Amino acid sequence: MDPPFRRLRIYAFDPAASLDMRTAVVNSATVTLPWETLDAGPVGEYIEVIDVDPASGGFYLPVDLNERALLVQDGHAPSDGNPRFHQQMVYAVSMMTVRNFERALGRRVLWAERPWDWKTKDTIDHYVQHLRIYPHALREANAYYSPQKVALLFGYFQASRTDFGRNLPGGTIFSCLSHDIVAHETTHAILDGMHRRFIEASNPDSLAFHEAFADIVALFQHFTVHEAVYQQVAQLRGDLGRRSLLSGLAVQFGNAVGHYGALREAIDAIDPRTGAPDPTALDRTSEPHDRGAILVAAVFDAFISIYRSRVEDLLRISTGDGSKFPDTDLHPDLISRMTTEATKAAGHVLRMCIRAVDYLPPVDINFGDYLRALITADADLVSDDSRGYRIAVIEAFRRRGIYPKDCRSLSVDSLLWEKPETPIEIDWITEAEFPYLTDRRDIYEANGRRCADLYDWLWDNANISHDAIRSMGLWLREDAPKTIRRRNAEEGARTRPAVEVHSVRVANRVGPDGDQERQLIIEITQERRGFRTAEAQKLVEEKGRVKRITADFVFRGGATLIVDLRTRQVRYCIAKDIASTERLRAQRDFQFGGNSEALGATYFAAADRSEPFAFVHRML
Repeated sequence: MDPPFRRLRIYAFDPAASLDMRTAVVNSATVTLPWETLDAGPVGEYIEVIDVDPASGGFYLPVDLNERALLVQDGHAPSDGNPRFHQQMVYAVSMMTVRNFERALGRRVLWAERPWDWKTKDTIDHYVQHLRIYPHALREANAYYSPQKVALLFGYFQASRTDFGRNLPGGTIFSCLSHDIVAHETTHAILDGMHRRFIEASNPDSLAFHEAFADIVALFQHFTVHEAVYQQVAQLRGDLGRRSLLSGLAVQFGNAVGHYGALREAIDAIDPRTGAPDPTALDRTSEPHDRGAILVAAVFDAFISIYRSRVEDLLRISTGDGSKFPDTDLHPDLISRMTTEATKAAGHVLRMCIRAVDYLPPVDINFGDYLRALITADADLVSDDSRGYRIAVIEAFRRRGIYPKDCRSLSVDSLLWEKPETPIEIDWITEAEFPYLTDRRDIYEANGRRCADLYDWLWDNANISHDAIRSMGLWLREDAPKTIRRRNAEEGARTRPAVEVHSVRVANRVGPDGDQERQLIIEITQERRGFRTAEAQKLVEEKGRVKRITADFVFRGGATLIVDLRTRQVRYCIAKDIASTERLRAQRDFQFGGNSEALGATYFAAADRSEPFAFVHRML
């Protein structure tokens, strides 16, 4: 009989934290993962670690975590000089990330499909069982998720000779040994498996959201290591609103590349005159990491507000003031209580952030959309917001100038996604069966069948349910704009627009009161040809195809449908209209016009589309 779990040692932060007497003891952490049968590598249900070094042509022998000696001592001891620990580290942290997502989403994680191969056509199996992880793939200061390979590639490099941190000047830095970097890259892979169009840069927030969301997950995974949180609470005397190891990301990596501190910080600057962050910074920031840092700061600010409210009674007992942290060292019992509240609050915020991803439109997302998704997803699962989580999130976003469009106010009720104005009655949903599946390939194949069934329904009801389909941001009748891609265009049958059904996912979530929410998450998109100038766009719209005028970019529309499986009704239709002239103009301006010309040319360059994260991460 297999044991229920496997314990593995990791770095709670990165190797540099082991060189500080205050953090060395807690930096060697042990995590508990559900037991799974592993082959040497390790290779499990989700992850396949392949330790080849292309730069040197070397290959490191794979670790076998089933060896008796490793089982009794929780794997290899943390070491930056042991390649087998490197393999253990990337496996353990990536699986921690997978489990956090599965608990929040209420379903199994699936990786992105294998990219279409034009040579073999549809003869290849598009299902991807394993995310491949290469701990020593690059000899450079970079690490990234590759959508083409469906793999994580980690680099190693020499630290700066003028490094004034804890690194040896000129010493070797392994990005695979940073808890933050491994969690960050794994999150990119999971998000790409959920939303394949999120990696397309259609507005300034697109790639910034991918980076910010990956940082948010990495940041709040700090709080899953209880011993590290306890040490930091003691050192900070409970005030987690101060910069620390818990609020910084990739400290060793940041020092090694000359940042003199963490690569990124979750606590932003405060204007001493106003006591608040600069709400105009978002308007002046375009680089994806810098722009994403504003979103990360907003989420972390909300967490700090929630944490403060949870420890207010403890502060009142210890200092007589519920808003004041002690000036002296804390009693161990008080540290323990504050640590418990911090880890609970962080876990709640992390699950809140992950659940919200299901409530985003399938294309052209922005930070305002994410705010609405956070509020709606939380309200759906937790009806009684007694601790004010949603208010804390709204306030933190408002302080940084992050607002959604088309909302009457910033009240909770106004930010909730609205019910469809036109009833969407998808007859297929009432007849389909949605059994509980555990095998990931079975889930993938069932999703494919459901997507095909929904595609057929949309095709058959293009004329009958035109108003409902238009409310999804789609246009399937023959009178659709001529620039919308047509079905079977290569055969000349260009009268009916094409549509893509990306996913029909079943989610089983359980709220804090024990109530279960069983939902379908449906993603449908369409594609439209976009042109550099409004004049060219208008000409092609009028005449169809025009000689010597080719499309300059891809414009997309579509919807995410949230279906309640208890009632078989569409609760929310989160749409981006394919016929929107405003969005089309905004994407054209982002790519080619005004102040965004350089930015658009950078992120839409053909050479960078296939590996966007390799390019974006190299810009650091």
